[in-house]
Amino acid sequence: MARLSYVNVFTRDLDALPDFYKAVFGFAEVEAIRSPIFRGLDAGGTCIGFNAGVAYGLLGLADEAETRGVKFLLNIDVASQAEVDALVPRAQAVGASLIKPPYRTYYDWYQAVLKDPEGNVFRINTVL
Repeated sequence: MARLSYVNVFTRDLDALPDFYKAVFGFAEVEAIRSPIFRGLDAGGTCIGFNAGVAYGLLGLADEAETRGVKFLLNIDVASQAEVDALVPRAQAVGASLIKPPYRTYYDWYQAVLKDPEGNVFRINTVL
């Protein structure tokens, strides 16, 4: 069964915005997933991810970077690469647009990037 793993927020300040959520809600940083362009906070069963602007290009969303038309993305985790591959055409069949076909990331996940019928970005992921 698929599950919501992250809601990622594109941020201008990769340190200040996560610190805000830590201060307000007491969320702890998940140090194991920290990178030069990413911070993640444990939000009790799911995570809030914070992406630096460079992530727009990595996700195939470079056109959105200048206008910051995309400010968040949903992350749906599944059990396998085969499930990622199967869900992409299913999503497209009901109105999703494929932004970036399934690929292996530098942080060793397998994912596809899509937009729902209203233009909201989401990823279908599995950790390799």
